[in-house]
Amino acid sequence: MYHDKRFQKDSNFPFAVFSHHLMKQTSSAGFLLTEKPKFDEISKRLLNLNPKVIQRMSDTLRTEGTFKPITSEEKDAYQVIRDLDLVAGKVDSSLTGKKYARNELWSLMMSEGAPTWYVTLTPSDFNHPLCFYWATEGIKYELEFNLTKDARKVLVLDNPVAGARFFNFMVEMFIKHILGVDGPPGSGVFGDVSYYYHLVHSQLFSV
Repeated sequence: MYHDKRFQKDSNFPFAVFSHHLMKQTSSAGFLLTEKPKFDEISKRLLNLNPKVIQRMSDTLRTEGTFKPITSEEKDAYQVIRDLDLVAGKVDSSLTGKKYARNELWSLMMSEGAPTWYVTLTPSDFNHPLCFYWATEGIKYELEFNLTKDARKVLVLDNPVAGARFFNFMVEMFIKHILGVDGPPGSGVFGDVSYYYHLVHSQLFSV
């Protein structure tokens, strides 16, 4: 963590960075799509879309929850949605990304079997000295901080970058030391782990 924490404490900084991150992913995925042999076919479908068909599909999905394409125009419109998934699937927190994450998990379960353990991690950033150390300036790391509960909350909330880094650190330590991933055989608390899969609940971002 940098000593100068002006950007970390800027309330707009996380939103600006995350927005640029998503735009970069979208742009990169779009460029990759243009290089595919079927891009000309995708372009023709987009140019020939009938707005009335899209509206009818949207209305039917909203009222009935399902829609079965029958006409050629409806089938082309449905195919455009699949085409757009090629881009959206590479963007964090997108609905397509969440769908792909579910597919990955189902594939793992079909290959390795159902998970034996379901673990929910909620690192307590308001009570951990490491998070306080990352959130403050020029303070020596100590196990005890003479701060009230409200003061600790203000300290962490004022620096969301420190809170995010602390959360990531705790998850990595859990994977390394509790699950024993990338460690010697039998180093995990639960023995040798055949597979693991985790999601960040706030955005369902798979890792």
